[in-house]
Amino acid sequence: MSAERPTGGSRLVAVEQSPATGPIPLRRRRVGGSELRVFPVGLNGFGFESTVDTDVAFDILDTYRALGGNFIGTDASKEGRSEAVVGRWLRSRGARSSVILAATAASGVDSPGLGHAAIARAVDLSLGRLQTDYLDLLLLGPHDAAVPFEETLLAVDGLVRAGKVRYAGAVAHDANRLVEARVIAAMLGVAPLVAAQCDYGLANRHGFEGSVASVIADQGLGVLPRVPFSVPTSARRRRRTLAALDRIASEHHVSPATIAFAWLLSRPGVCAPIAAVSTVEQVLDLVASTTVQLTRHQVAALDRASE
Repeated sequence: MSAERPTGGSRLVAVEQSPATGPIPLRRRRVGGSELRVFPVGLNGFGFESTVDTDVAFDILDTYRALGGNFIGTDASKEGRSEAVVGRWLRSRGARSSVILAATAASGVDSPGLGHAAIARAVDLSLGRLQTDYLDLLLLGPHDAAVPFEETLLAVDGLVRAGKVRYAGAVAHDANRLVEARVIAAMLGVAPLVAAQCDYGLANRHGFEGSVASVIADQGLGVLPRVPFSVPTSARRRRRTLAALDRIASEHHVSPATIAFAWLLSRPGVCAPIAAVSTVEQVLDLVASTTVQLTRHQVAALDRASE
């Protein structure tokens, strides 16, 4: 199904700066150097793959959109049910032109690896299931040692030229891989990556903060944290984190999950965390994080607890 493409010239809503709290997330954030403007928190459709029935999924998507949400991520390497659900919802609501769609191409049964043919097939499958003719953002899965990175980036460039993909980003790439991507893109004369999706949150800061975060900042990439909706409790450090979350959540009269996402939104470079949800209530907690104003003391307390 053909969908109307958005045109350029949309107004960028900036992130205001407050002397008391740092960045205050507003209704749209720019993804790296792209023209994409997304709601500060996104929905990951992975939860629709097997655990959420279609009626509940539609309620979740309707609620998110009604609250201003416009950023939905799917996974092109999975069985495809989540994309089919999102596609039916987009068509029934006539919502394609107002939604930013991101799909991940990685290793799957139908499209293994990051070679030219695999990426092309993964994108075509996603487009068919999503009932659209373009993706706003194609996220490249983790390193495929069997495929030269030049081949991957040229494949993406071909999809951009064909109008099937607007922009590309990376999933779980380390600092060296991100540097390599920028160098190769410059050598080949193709568009550079604009975003990086990383496992990042209060419970798993240290894999991101450091060299990866530094390279992302240098390249001006939009950070799209991929996080579980709840904070695990399996380690002492995470228990300390939960205690701090509980205390600060009570001060703001919101859920601990809301505070966890509010903390992420206060981090440098973070564009929009993407979370898989299974209930409407979780959507409400997620969206509430965009209006929570953490004090510097509260941010520091969460930093200490999660170290």
